[in-house]
Amino acid sequence: MQIQGPLISTIQALNHWPRFRLRLFFEGIVVGTISGSIISFFRWVLEYTTHWRETIYDMLPNAGIIANLIWFLVLLLAAFLLYSISQYEPMASGSGIPQVKGVILGRIRMRWLRILWVKLIGGIVGIGLGLSLGREGPSIQIGAVTAQGLSRLLGRLRMEERYLITAGASAGLAAAFNAPLAGVMFALEELHRNFSGVVLVPAMMAALMATIISRIVFGPVSIFHFGNLPLFPMNYIWLIVVLSIINGVAGNIFNKGLLGVRSFYELPVFFHPYTKIAFALVTGGVLGYCLPQVLGGGNELINHLSEMPLSISLFGLLLVGKLLFTLISYGCGVPGGFFLPMLVIGALTGGVLGIVFIELNLIPAMYLSDIIVISMAAFFAASVHAPVTGTILIMEMTSSYDHLLVLCIASMVALVSARLCKGEPIYDSLLYRLPEFKKTNIPDNERRNIIELTVESGSAVDGKSVGSISWPMHTVLVDIKRGDKQILPDQAVRLRAGDYIYLLTDHIGAAENVRNMVIQQMYNNYKN
Repeated sequence: MQIQGPLISTIQALNHWPRFRLRLFFEGIVVGTISGSIISFFRWVLEYTTHWRETIYDMLPNAGIIANLIWFLVLLLAAFLLYSISQYEPMASGSGIPQVKGVILGRIRMRWLRILWVKLIGGIVGIGLGLSLGREGPSIQIGAVTAQGLSRLLGRLRMEERYLITAGASAGLAAAFNAPLAGVMFALEELHRNFSGVVLVPAMMAALMATIISRIVFGPVSIFHFGNLPLFPMNYIWLIVVLSIINGVAGNIFNKGLLGVRSFYELPVFFHPYTKIAFALVTGGVLGYCLPQVLGGGNELINHLSEMPLSISLFGLLLVGKLLFTLISYGCGVPGGFFLPMLVIGALTGGVLGIVFIELNLIPAMYLSDIIVISMAAFFAASVHAPVTGTILIMEMTSSYDHLLVLCIASMVALVSARLCKGEPIYDSLLYRLPEFKKTNIPDNERRNIIELTVESGSAVDGKSVGSISWPMHTVLVDIKRGDKQILPDQAVRLRAGDYIYLLTDHIGAAENVRNMVIQQMYNNYKN
């Protein structure tokens, strides 16, 4: 395999590692500042359009038939706009998180400028008009393509670009939810799946800068407001286990619903992609009259749950309505994520279970808010299979730092429950279904790249010498880093758990085979 210009530059970067990491530090600051500014604008417009939508639905019942017909005509025209821009840039459709994962894996290309403006317009129109979609998926993709654009403008290396895309995604979640630690953890645990310092540094700086920008615009207030949550007593911890097991099953059902809604939209009545979007928006228009709480992302609904009457029928109606409308909204394919609606569904699930616990005299009513908060973390972990991110995210979004222990327990129990039900991580499942992922139409000059992987304890290469490992074809080991030391990849060198290895490859299949060799065997067994 011939090594040419960009790859020589990459190897030179590996040979000047401290300087390369310092450059990533400053680039993370730039990525976070730009991404945070764009996403803060996105949030501000969404808040304005949400207020505008709520005002319209308050007025429509008394506005006369003409005004109501005009409103539904607006929804149909908006559906045509969303259809047009989705056809123009299909990679901007949906959440955007699977697309970012695909880019980091080297399996998908993103046209950053087109995705940026399509995602902004599509997210504002779709979420603003009431589709049950969240801003976090678009924000993560917006942050990622902003970082990609900066990388292209500066002429950065492919390896470096993937680090910056991870940093941009981290900034996206941090700015969307005012949660810097969750942004970093999501980027590392779910997107990059590599906790090396070279990934952490730009991701952390980008998340911090994006959060600073967000707090300048919106203030330091947390996204969810539950007041002073009482400390959850340890003698009720068995209820958390029960709650988390149920959430594990519920999260798995939610994932199956997201993956299966495509079958619903394959019915003959949806003879054209436009009809899917029009159906979703018109459904939202009808719900605006009878169940407006389920429209939009749903963070305000969560904020009012603790103030609602303790009625299973009310919470159950909101749960079913939010679940079904989220599936309808996401399945139509417009730009928008399900991250925030997923948390709302988890909160409503916790509300229903909490009321049952209260009516059975298993727990005092004062702990209902705790049950709701804990249920959100458990539902997230069951769906995404990222328990650390779920724990930190809910802790930051609710400012419930004293609940770290119970949130950790709930997330881990829910994850185990979901895996016992043979559930798959939702973003991985969505990634594998992307047509772009299946085509793998990456140009040859972009396939050739150096990838960084961590040798995990107990993996197929742990403890083996470089010469005894059957490396896939089209793959060359070019560098090994062990702590602060750089080791030449001699045939006699033995790899150890914790080593970072850098491989030159020009074949996607070879890169994936190497990944399978160096990740944990336990994870391989689970995937199989």
